[in-house]
Amino acid sequence: MRYSRTLAASALLANTAPVRAGMPSVTLSDAASLRLQSISFFLVLFLISALAVRWIWNGFRTDFPRLPHLSYLKALGLVGLWGLLFLLVLTMISGARELMTPGAWKKDGLTYALANETKPATNPVAPAGPTEDGRRLKLTVLFGALAVHAAAHDGRFPSAGDSTIAPDLWRTPHASGMRYVYLPNRTTNDPGRVLACEPELFGEGRLVLFTNGDIRRMTSTELAPILTPEAK
Repeated sequence: MRYSRTLAASALLANTAPVRAGMPSVTLSDAASLRLQSISFFLVLFLISALAVRWIWNGFRTDFPRLPHLSYLKALGLVGLWGLLFLLVLTMISGARELMTPGAWKKDGLTYALANETKPATNPVAPAGPTEDGRRLKLTVLFGALAVHAAAHDGRFPSAGDSTIAPDLWRTPHASGMRYVYLPNRTTNDPGRVLACEPELFGEGRLVLFTNGDIRRMTSTELAPILTPEAK
């Protein structure tokens, strides 16, 4: 009888059809695979917890002989009951929190969040750049410091590395803090010469500061021959 059963099982295994290319196969989506992994993890943890409870309980029986023997099935039921009790306690805590602060919490999906909590913007708006009036004001302040230096030095504007001018005055109002393009070796006797200008940070139109304090808008093409080493 045993031999016939073994023979039948062998024949059944031998008659299995081979796997061929193109045959349909059952696969899980990414979300379903993650859920299955989570369920499997908690199921294994539940079974291990029941085994640990059974081992600890039966270990106590050596010191307390009156304790009944705990089987593995009863340990599973005990762990499940504890889980339900913990869930009940957490639910009561959530309810007490809502009763103590009515209206402070609102449902947000499967969880709760503060009603007055502001979520960060998903697409934060980039800060606006400086206006042209602000750029002109910054150049006016720079010229004031340069003019004070020139008045104390026979009309000569400071050199490029002069430390008497505050470093912040040399920086444009752009977020990068890039310095102005400065042309040294100028005097107040040259009212029509370029003294400083903006780098190419604000588009094609660049504000240009002249030795007489005028501020004009010029393009990079117009400034190119003025900023050459020969012209300086």
